[in-house]
Amino acid sequence: MSSSQTSPLQHHELLRISAIYRVAIALVLLGVFFSDIGGGSLGEHLPSLFIYTTATYALLNVSWLLFLRQKAYQTSTDQVGIVLGCDILVFLLLIEASGGLNSGLGYLLLISCSIGAILLDRRLSAFFAAIASLGVIGLQLYHLLAKQGSSQEIVSAGGLGLLLFITVSAIQYLSERIRKANIRADQQSRQAAHLQRLAQQIIERMSTGVLVIGPSYKPELINHAAKRLLGDQLDSEHNHHTRLRKEVREWRNHGANSNILIPAKNGDELHASFSELRHDSGNSTLVFVENNRKLAEAAQKLKLASLGQLTASIAHEIRNPLGAINHAAQLLSESPQIPEEERQLTEIICRQSQRINQIIENVMQLSRRRASSAVKYDLRSWLKQFLVDFNTGKADSLVDINLPEQTLPVQFDPAQLAQVVTNLTDNALQHSELATGTSHAIISAYYNTKRGCTVLDVKDLGTGVPKEIMDQVFEPFFTTGKNGSGLGLYIARELCEANKLSLYHCQSEDQKSCFRIEFVHSPSVT
Repeated sequence: MSSSQTSPLQHHELLRISAIYRVAIALVLLGVFFSDIGGGSLGEHLPSLFIYTTATYALLNVSWLLFLRQKAYQTSTDQVGIVLGCDILVFLLLIEASGGLNSGLGYLLLISCSIGAILLDRRLSAFFAAIASLGVIGLQLYHLLAKQGSSQEIVSAGGLGLLLFITVSAIQYLSERIRKANIRADQQSRQAAHLQRLAQQIIERMSTGVLVIGPSYKPELINHAAKRLLGDQLDSEHNHHTRLRKEVREWRNHGANSNILIPAKNGDELHASFSELRHDSGNSTLVFVENNRKLAEAAQKLKLASLGQLTASIAHEIRNPLGAINHAAQLLSESPQIPEEERQLTEIICRQSQRINQIIENVMQLSRRRASSAVKYDLRSWLKQFLVDFNTGKADSLVDINLPEQTLPVQFDPAQLAQVVTNLTDNALQHSELATGTSHAIISAYYNTKRGCTVLDVKDLGTGVPKEIMDQVFEPFFTTGKNGSGLGLYIARELCEANKLSLYHCQSEDQKSCFRIEFVHSPSVT
C-alpha cells in the first residue's frame, strides 16, 4: 500500500489480524443473537435485518480473508477503504436493527476506525471517522424525529463521534512516531550493513593477514592475505596442534608472548601478534599476520632512505673524476714509451673504473627511479615479445620459455618488469655457465591455484643459493661474483614491490634453482 503508515511486515501482519478479526466478530454476533446471551438486546428491533446483515457480513469477511491469503496479504488503499466503508455501513445497520447505541455495537465502529487509522493515511482515516460519526448521529436524529428515541441518545451519539476522532487522532500520532522510528532504524540498519561491507572489503584487501580464532580454536574470520601467508597452517579444521593454534592457546591460558614468529611454507618467517576480543559467547583472539621479511625490509628501507639522497649526490660527483681517471689510463696505455708490465696496470685501471662506473649507474638509477605505471597485460604475450627483444644480439645464450594454454591476466609496469626479468635472466645465464659451461635459462609462467595468483619463474642450471647466504642475496652491494655490483637483485626486488609483486628465491618443482615472481593481486584464471 503506497500510503501505508507502517513497514511492509507490520502492514501484512495487521491485514491478516484484521481480516481474521472481521470473520470472528461476524460469527460472534450471529452466535450471541441465536443463543440469546446478550439478553435479546442484539437485533431486538429488526431481527431480520440483523440476521441478513450479519450473515452477509460474515460471507464477505470470509471472502476477504481468502483473497488476502491468495495475494500474500498485499492489497491497495482503495480496497482497504472499501472494506472499511462496508464495516461502517454494516455496524450502522446492526445498531439500527438493535434499537440504537444502548446495544453497545457502537464501540465496534471504534475498532474499525482505529484499524483504518493505521492502514490509511491521515486524510482518509479522518474521513471514515467523520462518516461513522455522522452516521451514528444521523441514526439518533432519525429516531428522535420519528419519536423513537430521546435527546439523551443524541448526546451519546455525539460522545461516540468525539471518541472516534480522539482515538483516530491518537493512533495516527502514534503510528507516525512508529513510522519515523522504523525509518530511522531502517536507515541505521542499512548504514550499519554498508559499514560492515566496507569493513569486510577493506580487511579483504589488506596486505596484512587478519584472522579471528574463536573460543574453540577454529577460525571465525580470515582474509585473503592471511590465507596466502599461513597456507597449510589452517588446512585442517580439527588439527589443534599447528604452531599458530598452539601459540594462541599458550597466550590465552598462560599469558605468553603476544608477538611470535612462525615459519611460512615458502621458507620465510611470519610475525603474528594477538589481541583479545570479548563477547558473550566466549572470548575470541584477533591475530595479525605479517611477513617478517617484509617488515625487516621496511626497516632497512628506512635506514637506506636517509642515505639515499647523499649517496646519489656523492655518486654524481664521483663520475667526473672517475671519467678523467679512465680517460687518462686509456691515453697512457696508448703511449709507445711505457713497458708491457705498466700497460697491464693501465688495463686494470680501466676495468676497475668501468666497474665503479657501473655501480654509480645503478645507484643513480635507484635515485632517479620513477613511480610505477601499472597496465593490464596477458603475461604470455608479454613474455613472447620480451624473449624476442632479449635474444637480440645474444646468439651464445639459450633461453627456454614454458607457457600455459590459458591467458594469464596480470597488471604491472612493462618497462620495470622488463628490467626485473632481464636482471634475473642474466643472473640465471651467468650461474648456469659457471655450473655447466653453457648459458642456459628457463622462464616459466603459470597460475598457482593453491596460492591464488599468477607466477613467473626464472630458473638456472646452477647449484642454487647456499642456505647460509639465503637472507643476504637481496641486500644492496652483496655479491658472490668478482665483477658484480651487488645491486641487480636488490633493484629487482625494489621494482617488484613498487608494482605490488613478490620476488623471492626457492627450489622449483623440477628441483632447479629459481627466482620466483608472484603477481599477488592478479585475477583468477578461468
